[in-house]
Amino acid sequence: MLRNDITVAIRNAVMSELAEVGYGRLSIEAVARRAGVGKTAIYRRWSNKLEMVLEIITDVAGRKVPVPDTGSFASDLDLLMMIVSRALQHRVASQIIPDLMAEAARNPQIAETLQRVLRIHQQSVGEKLVGQAVARGELPEGTDPDVAVDLILGPLYWRLAVSRQPIDDDYLEKLAAAVLGSLKGGSAT
Repeated sequence: MLRNDITVAIRNAVMSELAEVGYGRLSIEAVARRAGVGKTAIYRRWSNKLEMVLEIITDVAGRKVPVPDTGSFASDLDLLMMIVSRALQHRVASQIIPDLMAEAARNPQIAETLQRVLRIHQQSVGEKLVGQAVARGELPEGTDPDVAVDLILGPLYWRLAVSRQPIDDDYLEKLAAAVLGSLKGGSAT
């Protein structure tokens, strides 16, 4: 196996192990076994479990969510909500996210890493999405991008990752209409 292939195998094994057993029970030995490599291959890349998980989670969480630009804020909102809801419902993500959030309550390094990475990307999404809508005259000048992102993502995260209730297109339509009404009314400025 080439060095890059080994790293990819280890990263995939870490994600699978996190989904199956969670951070608390994840072990270097199990990751090595799943990746088909020796433990030394892992220790050449990371000095311990925490460092390995933080780097891999930072990479995965840091992947940019595509911010739609359909020409209308309502359509952008619908598309973004669909993308995020599908991502949160992904088999691996739906197992890993709640576990890491629980672990973050006990481990300040995990908490800081998750908050930093997620906030950076939320700000980027909010600034672009709201910026486009304000420029087109669809949202009031001064609409707060952080509040807008909280209104958009918060309910999806709550429903899918916390209460673990299923959603359907009808729910997404109702949520998008509520968010749109709130933002257009200027209550997020």
